[in-house]
Amino acid sequence: MTKSAATIVLVHGAWADGSSWNRVIPLLLAKGLPVVAVQLPLSAVADDLAAANRIIDDIEGDIVLVGHSWGGVAITQAGVDPKVKSLVYVSAFALDVGETGSSVIGEHPTPPALSTVVTDKSGYVYQTRDGMTQNLAPDLPVVEAEVLGVTQKRLAGAAFTQTVVAAAWKTKPCWYVVTAEDRVVSVELQQAFAKRMDARTTVLHSSHMSILSHPAEVAAVIEEALAMVPA
Repeated sequence: MTKSAATIVLVHGAWADGSSWNRVIPLLLAKGLPVVAVQLPLSAVADDLAAANRIIDDIEGDIVLVGHSWGGVAITQAGVDPKVKSLVYVSAFALDVGETGSSVIGEHPTPPALSTVVTDKSGYVYQTRDGMTQNLAPDLPVVEAEVLGVTQKRLAGAAFTQTVVAAAWKTKPCWYVVTAEDRVVSVELQQAFAKRMDARTTVLHSSHMSILSHPAEVAAVIEEALAMVPA
C-alpha cells in the first residue's frame, strides 16, 4: 500500500461521466487508497470548476488531482487549492490563462473526433456511434464503446471558447499520460502540454479512453504522483 494520507480526486472528461473511471477506481481501492470521483455538469468552464471545488472543499488533508481529457480544464484551475499537492493529466487539456480549448486545438493537426461531433438544439455537442467506436474508444470492444455513446454527457459547445482563471500546473508537480493512438486530443497537443509544464511523462499505446483500456498503467501513474506527497 502506498504510504500517503492524500485523497485521489478523479475528474472525467467530455462525452463521459464519473463512471469512466470504473476500471481505475477498483485498482486504487484495492490498495486502500481514498478516492472520490467528481461529476462535472459540462455546462461551462466555470460550472465545471465549481463542481470540482465543491469536492475539494469537502476533503480534509492532501489531494492528488487527476483529470482526463476535458477534465484537465477543471483540474488546471481547481489545482491552485493549497490542499492539492500534485496534478495528473491523462491526455488532458492543460490550458494557460487566456487560452481556450478551441485556440489550442487549432494550433495542431485536427483530430478525427471533431468530424464525428453533433451539436444538439441547445448548443451541446456529443459523439455519434461511429465517433465512439472509431475515434474515442477503438481499442475497447464495440459494445462497450456503444454503451459509452448511449451514456455520454454532452458538453456545452460554448465551453470551447471559454478561458481558465488560473493555471495550477505552473506551481504544482505534474504528471502527464500521453495516449499515442489518440483520435480526440492530438498527440502533438498532448506532447506540447506535457513539455510546457515539465511533466513526468508516460506514453501509452492507447486510444483516448486509456482509463478504460489501460487502467493498470493509468493507476500506476496516479500512484507515482501519490507517492511523492509527503506522508
